[in-house]
Amino acid sequence: MEILKKRILEDGTCYEGGILKVDSFINHQMDPMLMKLIAEEFSRRFANDRINKILTIEASGIAPAIMTGYTMQLPVVFAKKKEPKTMRHALSTIVHSFTKDREYPVSISAEYLKPGDRILCIDDFLAYGNAAFGLIDLIRQSGATLTGMGFIIEKTFQHGGDQLREMGIHVESLARIKSLENCQIIIE
Repeated sequence: MEILKKRILEDGTCYEGGILKVDSFINHQMDPMLMKLIAEEFSRRFANDRINKILTIEASGIAPAIMTGYTMQLPVVFAKKKEPKTMRHALSTIVHSFTKDREYPVSISAEYLKPGDRILCIDDFLAYGNAAFGLIDLIRQSGATLTGMGFIIEKTFQHGGDQLREMGIHVESLARIKSLENCQIIIE
């Protein structure tokens, strides 16, 4: 994904504390042509995993998940940060947001995540893995099977990907950031 790496270097902004801002093309204002290429790459990388559903977490994971679902012709489910009154049979967990530095509950209806489902998780970032571990917990609660996890950007220096891979999870990251020290973006 050289085009993604180029956009990160050209349009990404680094902030102290290991924060990479890419909201001009990924998670606030989106580049739909880039998102289409991202979805096609995820579809290629997970083509042999017999997936029947895609799962993400609100809000920044929705766009790449929807595009991947469209490309793979699969339904997309997202964990909600606020449980609506209409949600029945909710599965819930707590996730710590690195960027917002707070914890929040996320929920999903058990009617959309069931035993027998083979789940691909898609999200925008992988840092410490907090959102990923929350999704894994929801999948575990539902009795479904996690087949893999795809991330647009992985910050390898924060080691969430290492933990997921040590668990035997098929992880694919389209751009891997080696360092943001001194606010310089270094891509692996």
